[in-house]
Amino acid sequence: MPSDSSPKRDSSTPPPRSRSPSPAPDRSLTLRALVSTKDAGVIIGKAGKNVAELRDQTGVKAGVSKVIPGVHERVLTVTGPVEAVAKAYTLIITQLVTANPSSPIAVSSPSNSHTSIRLLISHNLMGTIIGRQGLKIKAIQDNSGARMIASKDMLPQSTERIVDVQGSPEAIGLAIEEIGKCLLEDWERGLGTVLFHPGVAHDDRSGSRRSAPNYSGGSYNGSRRSNGDTPRGRKSPPGSPLSHSPVSSQPPSNLRTQNISIPSDMVGCIIGRSGTKITEIRRLSGSKISIAKTPHDDTGERMFTIVGTPEANEKALFLLYHQLESEKERRVGRDAQQQTEPQD
Repeated sequence: MPSDSSPKRDSSTPPPRSRSPSPAPDRSLTLRALVSTKDAGVIIGKAGKNVAELRDQTGVKAGVSKVIPGVHERVLTVTGPVEAVAKAYTLIITQLVTANPSSPIAVSSPSNSHTSIRLLISHNLMGTIIGRQGLKIKAIQDNSGARMIASKDMLPQSTERIVDVQGSPEAIGLAIEEIGKCLLEDWERGLGTVLFHPGVAHDDRSGSRRSAPNYSGGSYNGSRRSNGDTPRGRKSPPGSPLSHSPVSSQPPSNLRTQNISIPSDMVGCIIGRSGTKITEIRRLSGSKISIAKTPHDDTGERMFTIVGTPEANEKALFLLYHQLESEKERRVGRDAQQQTEPQD
């Protein structure tokens, strides 16, 4: 998979605000992973003993998302310097293997055991980890001894994907350290990530999983975004049904503005015939979406401005990504058909 081009930001545009993790000045890394409810209990320990010891041993901040009735997965979040985060994950995985001796992955010693951890990685940062022609991910695997499998789909109602890292706890820790360094080097591309929350409802009309947009002809994967102010500390869930209730006459107080760059040759597929596609995206999301008439710089990309509540904007971005992916697949199919047709 080719790596995505780096996003560009106008010097006059202030840095965007986002609910996705971003490094602190001390080069802090936040790395999330999807764990089972059973494993989450082991990680936390009785009365929080295990997670408290983990913090003491590594200096990281660590926690697990709350239990949701009927949902069997929780999100583990670890924050700290990249080396400390890698060490914390190594200790966590060793602990999980030790706590489950009946598992087929557990052998005589945790260091010889092979297991896995499902990391949650922003789709926008996958190209950074995979590298051009897959060279980066191959190097990480060769250097660490771990195996990495990147999912092709974004998780429901999010722009995060799973990277399954497999191997011994030590190998996984080495791989996580390399992955963390990649994420820190290109952290800006993770801004605006729609975080995955287990159990968040999704509408069947949108599909429970979205194919990841990998179109290499432009930079919408690392799109430029400028976000307006939102209430401090707001933690709104990214997902809710796509059906949108009538807009109140009173405008919401938490409106956000986001700008994303779309390759000019993909704009038509978003607008649709007589504007049908963009009208539908506006209706389903509840956001106002305007499109620049001309490219904003020498890249030939057009600026889309999205204005709405955080929830509405997330829906709009999700629908835009899906429309772009559908067009990419259509073009790939068309090109493949042309190549197989007999030449005169």
